[in-house]
Amino acid sequence: MHRFLFVCLGNICRSPTAKAMFDYKLERAGIEALTDSAGMIDYHVGNPPDPRSIEHARSWGIDISDQRARQVVVADFRRFDRIFAMDRSNLSALQAMAPADASARVELVMTLAPDYGIDEVVDPYYGSGRGFRQVIDMLEAAADRLVEELTAGR
Repeated sequence: MHRFLFVCLGNICRSPTAKAMFDYKLERAGIEALTDSAGMIDYHVGNPPDPRSIEHARSWGIDISDQRARQVVVADFRRFDRIFAMDRSNLSALQAMAPADASARVELVMTLAPDYGIDEVVDPYYGSGRGFRQVIDMLEAAADRLVEELTAGR
């Protein structure tokens, strides 16, 4: 079974949306995976996703309202195979936090979809609804590519 963690700053916008989109795409492809999402900071721990994230995920028929924010912990680097950061800041923070015996590969989520033309999933929190829509579009492209990667060897 594959194990993936999606990480953004506060775990209320990008990473819960990523978890849901990847779950949706992996399940449709019949790929078993354990997924989770987390944030680098503890400001939103225990809170549900941003209402705008919930609304835009719902447009896909995906319900993320039951997710609750949590902070990345050192054990995540051993629990997951791959940890996908939403932006370079999160990537740097994860790399600095990784223990010497980490088994997880840490990478930007958009390295999965280099043809998309944008390598970071920009935080939509302070922007308009358009940013939340772009987050979903970007994560769909990345999830599709991960499914292709995982099914190529079948």
